[in-house]
Amino acid sequence: MATQLYRRLNAPAAVAVHGLTRSFGARRVIDNLDLTIRPGEFVALLGASGCGKSTLLRILGDLDPEFSGEVTVPARRAIAFQAPRLMPWKRVWHNVLLGLPGRPDRDRATRALEEVGIGHRADVWPKVLSGGEAQRASLARALVREPDLLLLDEPFAALDALTRLKAQALVAELWQRHGCAVLLVTHDVEEAILLADRVLVMKDGVIAHHEEIALPRPRDVADPEFARIRGGLLDWLGVRQGVAH
Repeated sequence: MATQLYRRLNAPAAVAVHGLTRSFGARRVIDNLDLTIRPGEFVALLGASGCGKSTLLRILGDLDPEFSGEVTVPARRAIAFQAPRLMPWKRVWHNVLLGLPGRPDRDRATRALEEVGIGHRADVWPKVLSGGEAQRASLARALVREPDLLLLDEPFAALDALTRLKAQALVAELWQRHGCAVLLVTHDVEEAILLADRVLVMKDGVIAHHEEIALPRPRDVADPEFARIRGGLLDWLGVRQGVAH
């Protein structure tokens, strides 16, 4: 498409998006969107289904080249999807290394699996993993790439409530340890507030609202300020009656 500029940076850097547009036929899903993510910042992206959240993430991950506008991203990026996408014919440790150049380094894979709490499952086949373990393996596969930008596309959506809480806590811990920028696409408002430094609401192909989350960590859903932020975001999402925006 015309006026496309896609740049990869060799050093840790914030994401910078200017005038991003992506259409599917006559339907414009992303419409002249601007976005910045600071180095090390955790950003959550909310929005109704079909608003373009996952399309934006795929563009940032270099999985969708059919756009116009300017996109600047770090050279080292990794993506974890809702489905872990593990290859059933490869052991878990080998799945962690898929796509990396050179000979498979089992020790490197094992260290990544140990970091997410399933080092003892390195030699099993993916089919015997629980849903939570499979998602941890997916995170290990992302972290083994030592990314400056971690893209998460609803990675907890298929998990049960308890496993989801554990996975959220793990991601928060890993982010603080690694210091990479994170963009989390989610439908869960509480999840966004619990994890993010900043929450964005995407609507009509643009970022319609952003909310800085200044709450101390770890965060408490019973905190009145947490409830106030949640209510405001729900209003923006049109989930409950409130002030029109």
